[in-house]
Amino acid sequence: MNTSSEQNSIKAKHKPWVKTSHWIITLSFLILVFTGVEILMVHPRLYWGEVGNDLTPAFLELPISRNYQWSDWEESIPFFDVQDSPISAGRLGEERLFNQNGWGRSLHFLAAWFLVLTGLFYLIIGLFSGHFQKYIWPKLKELTPTQFFRDLKDHFRLKISPPTGGPHYGLLQKLSYMGIIFIGLPMAIITGFTMSPAITAAYPFLLDIFGGYQSARTIHFFSSLSLEVFLIVHVLMIILSGFKAQLRYMTLGK
Repeated sequence: MNTSSEQNSIKAKHKPWVKTSHWIITLSFLILVFTGVEILMVHPRLYWGEVGNDLTPAFLELPISRNYQWSDWEESIPFFDVQDSPISAGRLGEERLFNQNGWGRSLHFLAAWFLVLTGLFYLIIGLFSGHFQKYIWPKLKELTPTQFFRDLKDHFRLKISPPTGGPHYGLLQKLSYMGIIFIGLPMAIITGFTMSPAITAAYPFLLDIFGGYQSARTIHFFSSLSLEVFLIVHVLMIILSGFKAQLRYMTLGK
């Protein structure tokens, strides 16, 4: 039998501030994904440490544009035909390089600030209003292996509960939302800040935490990738549970 608090949770509807934050963050994140891919296409190589360029081996190279494997870091080519000439990495058809990302960077930073400010608003209101405590943080009685594996089995069998019109979440949903709100998004944001020389000039300890600009860039990539995977699964769950109803409840519907 449901307790009175569980019944109130089921009856609760999404607050206007939750809906507004949800859509601003969603739109900002989609722009960040689009511009982030465009930025990565220019230099689809990830490094570990303080520096990384065409003369250093990549931690990971991504085949996402014609710039993939466009440089041979093991081959040093002199600029001039003289002794002790400055050298460059081997470049395979430099005229074919994709190097149009100025607009992408500007839009990426703009969307990032929209996400950061809206995320802070959501976090502050969520904490002080009790929203997280009521609907996001799992109760102790929910944190059992039996409940976890039952919920996991239902998801694998695609047994998704219909929408209630409010923040009534299962255990896996709560754990996923907690991971995104308190780990995934903060990690992507902080590593994004660490890649900014202006910010690290004021807060150099960020480079010590992440081991350099390039390490921060690599962590930023994988943090963002985890958020994208979450988004895909989230949309899939919405479709399986009732897309029209979910969309109505999260917009102007009641």
